[in-house]
Amino acid sequence: MIHSSQGRSEPLRILFLGHADNPLVLETATSLRQAIETVAEIVLEDFDGSADLASAHADLAVVLGGDGSILRAARQMGEHQLPVLGVNLGRLGFLADLTPQELPSVLSDIRAGKFTSVPHLMFQCEVIREDRVIAQSLGLNEAAIMAGPPFAILEVNLLVDGEWVTAYRCDGLIISTPIGSTAHSLSAGGPILRKEVQAFVVTPVAAHTLTVRPVVDSADREYVLQVSHGHPETSLVVDGQLLSPLELGDSVRVRRAEPKFQLIQVPGQSYYQTLRKKLGWAGRLGSGKNEP
Repeated sequence: MIHSSQGRSEPLRILFLGHADNPLVLETATSLRQAIETVAEIVLEDFDGSADLASAHADLAVVLGGDGSILRAARQMGEHQLPVLGVNLGRLGFLADLTPQELPSVLSDIRAGKFTSVPHLMFQCEVIREDRVIAQSLGLNEAAIMAGPPFAILEVNLLVDGEWVTAYRCDGLIISTPIGSTAHSLSAGGPILRKEVQAFVVTPVAAHTLTVRPVVDSADREYVLQVSHGHPETSLVVDGQLLSPLELGDSVRVRRAEPKFQLIQVPGQSYYQTLRKKLGWAGRLGSGKNEP
């Protein structure tokens, strides 16, 4: 966790990012630009995902939208991860806590050195076929093997540090980071991990055996998934994007990546406050209040 108390006299240099498929992104970018430019210099704008962010010289990235836009920005930055400030435009999002109205004042606080940047685990994912890496990707949320048509049960072997663990018979198998634990893994019955925890979660989707449960293990281990029974459309999906179709005998290797995703923590927000707000936790029933 990086705390800063040292301000700066020159403007912040920022990347201004978002997903133009959401009409609110361009509208919000236009309405905020003048206020942003009083405290920051926008060195690059990208709302279609085409820019090479890895070579951009900036202090941080401001991302409009939600978690999907932030995941795309993380992919674009690749090995050169800048601190990210997420601005939520109305959808459920665990990474974007800021409202558009709060952005200018928060940028002023960041320029004054009043901010915290929290590093988070990322992973490197590789598809191995006949001892060759045929596809690879940096990921932030999850790597998921999904059955595809005809949607019959998959069989996937899991090996951890070379040791065979079990063969999952399921509709899919997910390996997620703590950040990803509140995404697809959560909907499949996986646990919620605090974002700073250095661990991976292995979660089967609709496991055929009731005794099979999600597993949490160290991020310092190497995880290999081997498809022993699949279908023509069985595929590996990383952070919601198709990485590669999988054939019988293919292996998917997942391990800790060198880069770390850096999320700027918004003042006044906390981990459990975010969970309460995003998941609709109601507190004590019948008490008329949600807090002690």
